Amino acid sequence: MRTDPAPLLGALLLLLSTLAPNAQADPTAVAEQVRAWRQAHEQRIVDDFVELLRIPNVASDDINIRRNAEHIRELLQPRGFAVRFLDVPGAPPAVFAERRADGAAKTVLIYAHYDGQPVNPEDWASDPWTPVLRDGPVELGGQIVPLQPPFDPEWRLFARSAGDDKAPVIALTAALDALADAGIDLSVNLKLFLDGEEEAGSPHLREVLLENRGLLGADLWLFCDGPVHQSRRWQLVQGVRGMTGFDLTVHGPNRPLHSGHYGNWAPNPIARLLELVGTMRAPDGRILIDGYHDQVIPPTPTELAAIESAPRMDESLQAEFGIGRPESADRVELAILRPALNLRGIRSGDIGHQARNSIQTSATASIGLRLVPAQTPAHLRETVEQHVRSQGYLVVHDEPTAAQRAAHDRIARLDWRESGYPAYRAPMDLPVAGSVAGIVDALRDEQLIRLPTMGGSLPIYLIEEVTGAPVVILPIANHDNNQHGKNENLRLQNLWDAIEIYAAVLTNL
Repeated sequence: MRTDPAPLLGALLLLLSTLAPNAQADPTAVAEQVRAWRQAHEQRIVDDFVELLRIPNVASDDINIRRNAEHIRELLQPRGFAVRFLDVPGAPPAVFAERRADGAAKTVLIYAHYDGQPVNPEDWASDPWTPVLRDGPVELGGQIVPLQPPFDPEWRLFARSAGDDKAPVIALTAALDALADAGIDLSVNLKLFLDGEEEAGSPHLREVLLENRGLLGADLWLFCDGPVHQSRRWQLVQGVRGMTGFDLTVHGPNRPLHSGHYGNWAPNPIARLLELVGTMRAPDGRILIDGYHDQVIPPTPTELAAIESAPRMDESLQAEFGIGRPESADRVELAILRPALNLRGIRSGDIGHQARNSIQTSATASIGLRLVPAQTPAHLRETVEQHVRSQGYLVVHDEPTAAQRAAHDRIARLDWRESGYPAYRAPMDLPVAGSVAGIVDALRDEQLIRLPTMGGSLPIYLIEEVTGAPVVILPIANHDNNQHGKNENLRLQNLWDAIEIYAAVLTNL
């Protein structure tokens, strides 16, 4: 007897839709439902953010770093995550969390970090550990407003790590709450890796990854750190620069000397330091050290084309930053494709009414190096030290001895305290990156910006090296968030957008 296939086909389709409820999820519909939930719960979201930002989070502050980790665990467990701390000796805990989705075949692992840069509270307009809302940037006269609705989306929350990098934790928990309220399931298994020492260079990350390789498998690592494009358009980035650094100390006499009695005779270490740095770096930022660029891989035509298609922001950035002209004639996205040597600070003697008419004993510059593919910290250390020797200096790594002072006219001490790490750049045609871009594109009238690299540094190369998973970066902070500096902040609209984007990606990828 033959059976009509129509009812059987209908039943099969119904069964498949039950097994994979989000297979046909619409990113725009998800975002609209999440937006409605967010608008009704903005006070709760801001309160959660404020509570997390109140906990000091400098990586060297062991007690408060663990308080941060405990607080994040308390945020994640009620939202269906199994949470554990990945501890290794001498390191803050990495917070690992996992939440499985019924029927999901793929796994996304979101990376963020919960530690922050050190602060000098005297530099801030308000206490960096007491979050406040302002109606604009401090530099433009932003005034404190109440921490209560209605919230203007242009208002900014000021505190250390508001922009770098606690916001993804709050955006994600809010997105999950909104999806739960709407009865929408995730389309992927979700894992989180929250680093507790990224701002200290993640010196224990390799050890943590190797010891927990089995836990950390994923089809994609999505890094949620850094700023959106300067045009305020969202961007998906394929890589970051690497970093390392050192202190360079040039030595003079073994005690301060009267500049009237000994000026023009005793070597001045400040002058010599400035001369030495001038042999390393040209006025336009180009690095002049022989062999420094030997490992550099040039950008591909596809990467250059991606930059050319992005909005050019140089003129507006000049006005915003109050600079007459940039160092380089290249647009900013091209400039950050090159290696960089940055003078982070110089110290010797005093200025103003504290200045003394004396020749100092030494002068020190703190120098940061930003790496591009495929430079390595070890190679750069070798070329930098060889360059200093070529300028007539004895290179030492400890305080020079009396015998060394007597035997050498020029002595330079190089302290390489930062181990550093290489750059990372995924191919522009990475399929999973295209999938993420397509989801985000569906949410906005303006197309997502795709770029080969950000200017900042993250230890991404380790992820691919240890786990084999591809990595892309979906940053959420406003470009003018003052990360690493005084008056760090997050624009509320960036937080609201992030909630919708996370929800759309995690239900459609």
